[in-house]
Amino acid sequence: MSIVGRRYGRGLVIGGGIAGSVAAMALQRVGIECTIFESNPGPSDGVGAFLTVASNGLDALQAIDAHRPVVAAGVRTERMVLSSGTGKFLGTIEAGVPLTDGSTTTTLERARLHRVLHDEARRRGIPILHGKRLVGIEETVTSVVARFADGSAEEGGFLVGGNGIWSATRSLLDPRAPCPEYAGLLGIGGRARGVELDADPSTFEMIFGARAFFGFLPVDRRDVLWFANLPIRPEPERADLASVSARAWKERLVETFAGDAFPARELIEATEDGALRTATMHTLEPPESWSRGRCVLVGDAAHVTSPSSGQGAALAMEDGVELARCLRDRPDLASAFGAFQDLREGRVRRILRAARRTNSDKAAGPVGRAIRDAVMPMMMRWMASPTRQLWLLGHHIDFTGAVGGPKALLAAA
Repeated sequence: MSIVGRRYGRGLVIGGGIAGSVAAMALQRVGIECTIFESNPGPSDGVGAFLTVASNGLDALQAIDAHRPVVAAGVRTERMVLSSGTGKFLGTIEAGVPLTDGSTTTTLERARLHRVLHDEARRRGIPILHGKRLVGIEETVTSVVARFADGSAEEGGFLVGGNGIWSATRSLLDPRAPCPEYAGLLGIGGRARGVELDADPSTFEMIFGARAFFGFLPVDRRDVLWFANLPIRPEPERADLASVSARAWKERLVETFAGDAFPARELIEATEDGALRTATMHTLEPPESWSRGRCVLVGDAAHVTSPSSGQGAALAMEDGVELARCLRDRPDLASAFGAFQDLREGRVRRILRAARRTNSDKAAGPVGRAIRDAVMPMMMRWMASPTRQLWLLGHHIDFTGAVGGPKALLAAA
């Protein structure tokens, strides 16, 4: 066992999604053994539509040599082209900053990303136990015990809560922590098959329609990933959403985009009903403290930026890698968790603010749309400068560098 592993003991990682899988692999990389506990009975196949892993997220994965399987599973996404529903061109912006091996922002189905990270963690020998829904946490001076709904319990040196936006870990650590807030938008998406578009397969088309936002990305000659953001108030109940058939949603979408100058109807109707995914969009402000005692939060359990930012997955990946660095380089859990929050909080809050501005543009009324369409071309020209997006997409984690100090030797030997 490594020096770091002896210092902290085994890590209990709650959640086998993006944040949990990456955190577990990063912890292993610095010499800390851990086990992943996932509430779902099996891998999350078929969950969610698709997402974009921005280049800064891939950079974090590259730090632990885990980015190649993700890149291989997805579609290279080099730029975004924005336009209005009338067909007016609003601007182009680069979607990523190439990594050292040329990889850049990649789009793939959420379930496929979960599967790739799940399989990579298993390949590295990290145990993953399914059907483990967290219901309680107990701490002693030297350990933490996680209790699960099936009556089992596991003891470790520390616990990482990476179990998503509705995290049980967060509510157990602090019942007064911020709750997810509805962003006023419903996300609907799917994969259209058998559609041929005259479009660049590496370009994500983003359109501000008259009544809703629409985006699509060709993945090959005849398949297209697409999504729509519908402004809906108040927040619909989950049961109400589940009661609406896929056919009814498709009919509503076709009607919503009927007057817009882009191929929404063609893509919507070419999507199988069973492939349609619908979910309300939420954001989550970080709690005052991301940790308590021997427990710490990462990814969506700690903060949620709406899909409008394109940064949800990337931030979770950054969290996992930075947490491992802090545990490697700090002498105890308190200072490691404190350093982790210090490293992450300012960046996370800045991205949350930017996403809120984007959401407001998507739900703009007639006057707001006119102002947006007039001002956005100037904004896009300003943002198109390669240096403007470096803070976001070019963010680099020096994994071998010490946290707050000179170059460090990894303690994983």
